[in-house]
Amino acid sequence: MSILIVVNSPDKWPLHVPGVEVVSARGYVSEARFSDLRGVKVFNLCKSYRYQSLGYYVSLLAEARGHRPMPSITTIQDLKSPAMLRLAADDLEETIEESLGRIGSDEFTLSVYFGRNLARKHDRLALKLFNLFPAPLLRAEFVREKTWTLRSIAPIPVGDVPAEHRPFLLEVAQEYFAGRRRAGSGVGRGTSRFDLAILHNPEEDAKPSNQGALEKFIRAARELGIEADLITRDDYARLAEFDGLFIRETTKVNHHTYRFSRRAAAEGLVVIDDPESIVRCSNKVFLAEMLERHDIGHPRTFIAHKDNIEDIPLYVGFPCVLKQPDSAFSQGVMKATDPAMLEQQTRELLEGSDLVIAQEFVPSEFDWRVGVLDGKALFVCKYHMARGHWQIVTTTRSGEREFGRVEAVPIDEAPRRVVSAAVRAASHIGDGLYGVDVKQVDGKVYVIEVNDNPNIDSGYEDKVLGKDLYLRVMQVFLSRMEARREGRQRV
Repeated sequence: MSILIVVNSPDKWPLHVPGVEVVSARGYVSEARFSDLRGVKVFNLCKSYRYQSLGYYVSLLAEARGHRPMPSITTIQDLKSPAMLRLAADDLEETIEESLGRIGSDEFTLSVYFGRNLARKHDRLALKLFNLFPAPLLRAEFVREKTWTLRSIAPIPVGDVPAEHRPFLLEVAQEYFAGRRRAGSGVGRGTSRFDLAILHNPEEDAKPSNQGALEKFIRAARELGIEADLITRDDYARLAEFDGLFIRETTKVNHHTYRFSRRAAAEGLVVIDDPESIVRCSNKVFLAEMLERHDIGHPRTFIAHKDNIEDIPLYVGFPCVLKQPDSAFSQGVMKATDPAMLEQQTRELLEGSDLVIAQEFVPSEFDWRVGVLDGKALFVCKYHMARGHWQIVTTTRSGEREFGRVEAVPIDEAPRRVVSAAVRAASHIGDGLYGVDVKQVDGKVYVIEVNDNPNIDSGYEDKVLGKDLYLRVMQVFLSRMEARREGRQRV
């Protein structure tokens, strides 16, 4: 992805970065050569982003041309929105206090240059503001009443940067653009045609992909002409630099993973997991209704609330499984074997949700896990129950998690009805990447749940396909990114 810096007067822009072209705003909006460029990142450093100003049209036309502007029109509007200011103030409350708590005055101005501040102690706050409002140069005003709060935030032109800040601005701008050239532009990166961000969390305990799998995804992407970079939650402002986002961190709706997905989709990136899939898969109430509506085999299910707990045994019997609507990977899931346990566990789960899912207990030695991608089966595994437990994972007394054995199976050796049910269930969620859990007991097939963000670990889910598993995932990204670039809708 090539980089343009757009300013009002290029002759007054003192920064020179190899491979980065500095152009005038008038030239960018009027010269035909810029309309024909593809895969361009535009850093808009005009004097003003006021509605219908030259700076406003630079970002507007960049979006129309399929370029990736910073700031985007959405960010420009967000910077003017009192509602967005309040949301940012609430979201950053703790970070603001950590950063400004020891300041003696009751007012404070924070300059944010490419996500950095002159004082290293304010870098965390500066980066979070940059992630919320991705614009190259920002000025934030804070006021202290009982606590510190964000009073205003606005973009600033280069000309308004104080003279004593200029050396620091040049330093961080050079670092930023040099980093973007290494990480997002294709310079020195072979023949890559597209850039893919892989969101991961190195500190996560139960990662959806281990380090070996992440490295295999990166190598597979490179084989197909895609440059894949690992990013973390601190790289929110970088999303617009990429053509695709692959989420390899456990997803939740009220979580930064969902915000990443929403933002990437809004920016026109190819996204797996897409926002709709995260919402649908994260809620067992939706899944229960979907499986029932489409007549897909599943355990007897009852949606319980505080006024109908006593009806649960009538519909699902004992023992039964109780689930929080947003439960994931065996957490927030309980088994009740008698009325007293049912009452206690249901009341406990209802403290966090108005509804609880109750299902008949279908015992088995293992669950079939069918990986589904783009409407087709990708891999099949047997997830065996943890030793001495009724789930695939259990927590020991010391707090450690123990997993059952994972056994990869060739797709054509798995029961056809199991694979068919999994693909059919996933089709009613979307066309992304899913892990469908299925039981086959006494000749019957039961879809237990459909998960977005399924585990793909080196040495486990890839045992049968090897590198081809990673290539198939990257091929889907490639096909969709090519379609986006050519302006075609996927069919």
